[in-house]
Amino acid sequence: MNTRPLEMVTQVEDTAQEMDTLVQAGFTKDEIVSLLWLRQWYQTGGSDRVAVVRYLEFLKRLIASGRMEL
Repeated sequence: MNTRPLEMVTQVEDTAQEMDTLVQAGFTKDEIVSLLWLRQWYQTGGSDRVAVVRYLEFLKRLIASGRMEL
């Protein structure tokens, strides 16, 4: 997966290839637009991404240690 911010993508082929891959994986056009928008938002410092990541890492550790079940 390409992890560069969308504004740094200089080749249209990269985005077109990613979109083709997502279409083949069964994503709708609206879902693809949402995924690309979310990727750009998080990569450019979405409002609270550090807090969200820490919370998810905490949950992951609770599950890995057996203190919480899925």
